[in-house]
Amino acid sequence: MAHSLSAKKRVRQNAKRRAVNRARKSQVKTQIKHFETALSSGDVEAASEQYRLVVKKLDETAATSTMHEKTAARKKSRLSKQLSTLKAKEG
Repeated sequence: MAHSLSAKKRVRQNAKRRAVNRARKSQVKTQIKHFETALSSGDVEAASEQYRLVVKKLDETAATSTMHEKTAARKKSRLSKQLSTLKAKEG
C-alpha cells in the first residue's frame, strides 16, 4: 500500500486514467460491432457510414494515446478491407 502523499496521489490518478482508457476502448469495440453488423446485413450504405464512425472513434482514441497510432491504423486497414470486399460483391 502507498504511504507517501505522492504515491497515494499516483494511485488515484492511475485509477482515474484506467477507467477513462477502459471506457474509450469499450466505445471502439462497440463501434466495431455496429460496423460488423452493418457489414453482415449486406447494406453498403450503412456499412460505409459505420466505417466512417469507427475510423473517427479510432482516431480519437489514438490521439489520446489510449491506443497506439499503429494499432488504430491496423484496425482501420482491416475494416476497410472488409468494406471493399462487400462493395466488390455488390458491384
